[in-house]
Amino acid sequence: MRVFLLILVSCLPLSAQSAKWSPLFNGTDLTGWHTLPGGKWEVVDGVITGTSGKSEKRHGLLVTDKTYKNFILRAKFKVTKGDSGLYFRVQKINNQVAVKGFQAEVDNSKQVGGLYETAGRAWTKEPDPKLIAKVYYPGEWTQITVTAIGDDITVSLNGVVVTELLGDKKCLKQGHIALQLHSKQEMHVEFKDLAIFEL
Repeated sequence: MRVFLLILVSCLPLSAQSAKWSPLFNGTDLTGWHTLPGGKWEVVDGVITGTSGKSEKRHGLLVTDKTYKNFILRAKFKVTKGDSGLYFRVQKINNQVAVKGFQAEVDNSKQVGGLYETAGRAWTKEPDPKLIAKVYYPGEWTQITVTAIGDDITVSLNGVVVTELLGDKKCLKQGHIALQLHSKQEMHVEFKDLAIFEL
């Protein structure tokens, strides 16, 4: 089913594809999002910018007001400092990490694009470091795409699939999209061109 839907999306006329893609960020302010305590999120020159320091004990999250189920999610990111993540299908919980569920790793390491389950199983799938070295250039704008359909999750960087987790019965099936500032680190991360294609 996952492969069929991806082929179907790619075969749609460009006009139909554009109609289905919904922007998650308007380029001006954080309408449609809310913050959970920790760090600072703001819009700087049309880019979502997150910063925090080592003294911050909580993850700082920017969370969509809406929840999503099956989708293709895309964004561009650039990491200057620290360990961030693109959360998807997450649920809020009352502790210092604030949510539970999957994140696609966003940092300058060879784990970028890997799948980490916060408040759950931790690392569930890590990418091949040799592949990451070929497709990811730290400090530059990188496009990340997350496809989540039922039990199947795929992460791509710059158009190349780097992580697949198929048939995962334990994953959450619906929840928020969120951007992460990791606790106890010097953080500076930027996101832009966020959009979602609901399936």
